[in-house]
Order: sequence, then C-alpha cells, then structure tokens
Amino acid sequence: MAQQVFLDKEKLICSICFDLQKDPVTIPCGHSYCLECIQNFWIGEEPKAPSCPQCRQNFTSRPKLKAAMSCLTCMVSYSTLKLQENICIRHDEVIKIFCRTDQKCICSLCSMDEHKGHDMVSAAAERAERQTNQNLFKGLICLLEQKCSEVEQKVTSYQREEVRKVEELQEKMQHEITKLKKTEAELDQLSSTEDHLHFLNNYSSLSDLSICTDLPSFEQAQHCFDDALKAVSETREKLEETLRDQTTKILDIVDVFLPEDFRSREDFMKYYHQITLDPNTANRNLSLSEQNRTATWTKLEQNYSSHPDRFAKRSQVLSAEGLTGRCYWEVDWSGVVYIAVAYKDRSGTGTWDESAFGFNDKSWALKCSPTEYTFYHKSSCVSIAAPRSSRVGVYLNHKAGTLSFYSISDSMTLLHKVQTTFTQPLHAGFWISKSGGMIRLLK
Repeated sequence: MAQQVFLDKEKLICSICFDLQKDPVTIPCGHSYCLECIQNFWIGEEPKAPSCPQCRQNFTSRPKLKAAMSCLTCMVSYSTLKLQENICIRHDEVIKIFCRTDQKCICSLCSMDEHKGHDMVSAAAERAERQTNQNLFKGLICLLEQKCSEVEQKVTSYQREEVRKVEELQEKMQHEITKLKKTEAELDQLSSTEDHLHFLNNYSSLSDLSICTDLPSFEQAQHCFDDALKAVSETREKLEETLRDQTTKILDIVDVFLPEDFRSREDFMKYYHQITLDPNTANRNLSLSEQNRTATWTKLEQNYSSHPDRFAKRSQVLSAEGLTGRCYWEVDWSGVVYIAVAYKDRSGTGTWDESAFGFNDKSWALKCSPTEYTFYHKSSCVSIAAPRSSRVGVYLNHKAGTLSFYSISDSMTLLHKVQTTFTQPLHAGFWISKSGGMIRLLK
C-alpha cells in the first residue's frame, strides 16, 4: 500500500518543471502537467505542431486541456498538506537540508540520492547566512544615507557662507557708490561757480577721495565664486565615486547570494554571450571558419604562425573572449568533442595532463560522443545518463562559482553542475578528436 502511495505521488510531479503540479491539466494522450508549463512548452514549439513532452505524440492543433481527475485533486491536496508540513513528497522525510548547488530544500534521503556530492548545509544555516547578508545591505544603505546627509549639510553651509560674503560685498559697494555720487554732485555744483578763489579753496577737499581699500576686485570676486563651484563639483564627484564603488560591491554580493530562477531557455538567453575562437590558440589540425565560430578536425595541418598560446599536443582551441559575471552560450557538435572552460595561464606545450581539458585543475570539460556524456576535472570523471542531443548549452556564474552543462532539444536537460571558486577569468575551450569532429558556436 505504501508503495502504491509513493507511485501515485510520483505522478503528481510535472515532468517539465519537476515540481508539484500547479493547476494540473490532462492532454489527450493521458499525461498531465502544470497548466502554465504545458502552455509555455507549446509556445516554445511554435511554429511546429504541438506535442506531448513525455510520449512525443503530435497533435494537429493545440488540444483542449482538461482538469485532472477528482482523485488526482485529492492527492494534490494531500501532497500540498505534506509540503506545508515540510515533508519531502518523494521520500516522506522531513526537509531540513538546503542544497546550494541546486538552490533547493531537500531531505536527508535526497542528499544521498540525486544530490549526492553537492554543496549542502542545514536550512537553518542557509537562512542565517542570507539574513546576515540582508543585514549587511541594510547597514550599507544606512551608511550611504548618513554620508549623503553629511555632504548635503556641508554644501548647504558652504553655500550660506558664500552668499553672506557676497551680500556683505554688495552692501559695501553700494555704500561706496552713494559716496561717489554725492561727491560727483558737489563737484558739478563747484564747477558752475564763477569765483575762482572759491573753486580753488574747495576743490582740493572734494578731489581727495577716500575710497574703501578693502573691497575685492571683480577678479577676486569671480575667483571666490569659482572656488565655491569647484568645491561643490569636487564634493559631488567624490560622492558619485563612492556610490559607484558601493553599488558595485552590492551587485557583486547580490550576484553571488541571490538564487537563480531559470524556468526556460529564454531565461538563459538573457545572459547569452557571443563567443569567437582565438586563431592564436588553435592546434594546427583544427580548421577555423565562419568568422572563427566553427572548428573542424582535419588531417591537413593548417599554416598557422608560431604563437606561445598555440596548443601543440592536443587538437584544442580557446575562445578569444575572457568570461566573467554571468554568461550563457550554445554549441552544436558532431563526432567526439570536449566542451570546456579553462584558465588561459595553462601550458599549451606541456605534458598531456598539463594541456588536456578536464585532466588538470585549471579546466572543466564535458565529453560528448554518440554513445555517452562524461564530465572531467583533474582527471576524475563522472558518467552521465541522459538522452543525446547535438546541441549543448553552457551557463557560467563566475562570481557564484557555478558552471552548468545542458542538453538542448525541444527542452533543456541539466547534464552536470559544478560548484567551486573561480580565481581567474575563464575562456570557453574545445577539444575535437579525429573522425569528423566539429563544433559550431551559435550566434
């Protein structure tokens, strides 16, 4: 009976989002999905005819969706209740663990099954760390607001002082203008007298002007205003520089700790990064074409010039662009190829282990062949059981230290995910074996 309950609950998982079905609907072939998931899936298939994501049955037009059966609804209610009680619907175990690799809350059995080898902590520890970062953000915002207020007060005080000085100067100048006008009127009156002795006796006293000597010149006044403007400008520039630095730090922290919620290929495409191949790194058995976006293995060695970055022992090539931040790119492949990321300060002419992607501590590589997927790092390998596809998507979050490989067909399937710490910019790398190996970077 317990086994039957387990199998029934398995049917409640949507095979598109791998979560409990929300607003479950059934399509004509009998399979059920979240209403939103199946609608988005069919939108992604346009202009092709819609099909079932599981059995691949094609429909001539988008079929009508039916609500799931009442018994399924009851089981959904039961499973929802179990979720509310923090119980894993797959194992009926209490959820107490947080998987940082997949950003999910899991139970102890999950940690020994599909999450084995992932970076995991207790749910309480993860919450405490995130709240610590939240408090850091709040403290940083308060500090910035305080500094802004202090700068504003200093600028306002400086402006008041400069205005007071200008008003004082205006008052002195107006006083001098009044005195000069009075003297001018008296000289005009004296000039009209016909008594030469009276003119000579009074002229000396009127012409001996006592002009205030502490009045600044117009050049000095202009200099005063220039100093004020310069001080305000410098203060503004310092404040803007501080805000830019702090904003960059905040974004760096957010980039690392905020969970990524990718639900479709379109979400990854927001971070799509155009990549080209670097001819100076290409092994002589690789022919580059299509504006250095395609590499093909060939017996005829290419006439490349000598370059210290060129791979000599392995038929490998690196991207011209260094990769940091969040980047996503897609690769079409055939034959047997390794799709990798690597630091550039590796040896291209050293031993096999030093130069081969996936066989040293400076590269991470997914081997793609017609029969299997295998992930390599530091010569260790992990076999991956997944349907083969001729296109692979790679997502890198450099600051968060995550690297993910996806099989791309009608939907995206996670092949392997790495959680580590990257210490340098990475470059996309490709190792193409013989027998018709080829990779093409999508525009």
